[in-house]
Amino acid sequence: MEATRTEVDLVRHMDRTIAAARKASFIFVMDNLNTHCSEGLVRWVAKQLGIEDDLGVKGRRGLLRSMASRRAFLEEASHRIRFVYTPKHSSWLNQIEIWFGILVRKLLRRLSVSSVEELRSRVGAFIEYFNRTMAKPFRWTYTGRPLRA
Repeated sequence: MEATRTEVDLVRHMDRTIAAARKASFIFVMDNLNTHCSEGLVRWVAKQLGIEDDLGVKGRRGLLRSMASRRAFLEEASHRIRFVYTPKHSSWLNQIEIWFGILVRKLLRRLSVSSVEELRSRVGAFIEYFNRTMAKPFRWTYTGRPLRA
């Protein structure tokens, strides 16, 4: 947990996530937050993959030119570290968003704390309680129309 959600924080998190298996393959499912297609993330993935090519300059040329070019690189199916992005405006597809909704309703909505440490402690205690008493697989219930291209 970090106090902010910057691209540096995300790269640090990704680095900690793969630390135990640096050579393994990973597929990360992400939403469309701008830091999830950041220059720092592209540079980090390229380093992990051993890519030493010139990546370009953000906003000007190469892989780093635009959000779309960075995303295309991060989504590349041949990479052992790649990213899959949920469709925009579809938080209902994101299972962690569902869990955060539970956290908000059951704990955070009327919570008052005096410090970050107290908040972390209360959230940690809720997670332990949730896992012991309420945790179960989420059941997919969407029955709407199929999306059109």
